[in-house]
Amino acid sequence: MKVHFLDRGSFPSHLNLTPPRGITSWLEFEQTTTDQCLSHCQNADIILTNKVILTRNILQNLPALKLICVTATGVNNVDLVACKELGIKVVNAVDYGTASVAEHVLMLMLNLARNLPTYLNATAKKSWSESDFFCDLVAPIQLLRGKTLCIVGNGTLGSGVAKLSEAFGMKILYAERRNATQIREGYTTFDTAVSHADFVTLHCPLDDSTHQLINKQSLTLFKPTAFLINCGRGPLVHEADLLTALQTFQLAGAALDVTDKEPPLKSDIIWELAKLTNVIITPHIAWAANEAMQALLDQITAKISDFITGTLDGDLTDNCT
Repeated sequence: MKVHFLDRGSFPSHLNLTPPRGITSWLEFEQTTTDQCLSHCQNADIILTNKVILTRNILQNLPALKLICVTATGVNNVDLVACKELGIKVVNAVDYGTASVAEHVLMLMLNLARNLPTYLNATAKKSWSESDFFCDLVAPIQLLRGKTLCIVGNGTLGSGVAKLSEAFGMKILYAERRNATQIREGYTTFDTAVSHADFVTLHCPLDDSTHQLINKQSLTLFKPTAFLINCGRGPLVHEADLLTALQTFQLAGAALDVTDKEPPLKSDIIWELAKLTNVIITPHIAWAANEAMQALLDQITAKISDFITGTLDGDLTDNCT
């Protein structure tokens, strides 16, 4: 079996990636552009891709291809309909980054609640030396304890965030799907959950019903003291509407680990958001603790091994559903 990894450079080189038994050739590319995709895939029985897009046109020209391993949970970069028609198996990685994402969300909430960016900026300017008192209270600080957290998406990731947040003494509301006609047990209507929340965190799948879920209309539901966290999918948020809401004090702040296009252009709205003192931007790293990335790669190599031995089982899973 010949394996081609199309974007090995999306993982740090220090992580272990050992080809399983039965692999006769293991070829790694640092990255693969659209123009290089077909040539980099040629003659491969198994392809590993993190974010390289595999279209029907590409797949139809790969007669040797038997298995695609997406080194992530989201598989929107692969034409799954074409794969089914062509008899190509697709697997992804699941449940590897729950702790990493949950800790990142808590870090962002704590940073926003305690105004840490403002304090770090003040420290860099040696503001403390000019204080009249023993401390330098340059911005308000609040607790997470007693605050209400609205979680949109009660899958593995949402549940992981809930567990940590409850340890901080937060009240959890799970938002039902927007415009749902029936409310599931343990859920609150979307509008009610958002309107009662001090923090809203997004962990739902990206589909037609959730695309730009946070927009001009839904932002009017937020309390002006509330914060938005998005460590899910960038297009869940209409970034221009969020910018306007923040500039007009419709909500207190936001923290984004994902954006509409990745990597973003230097002219994209994300950088206008980043200029605001009540916004924190991290570059899609919530998932990327060393332990989480290693678990992901170990899971993928195990699935390759199972495929070779004929014991691979299970369907694609999205742990943010």
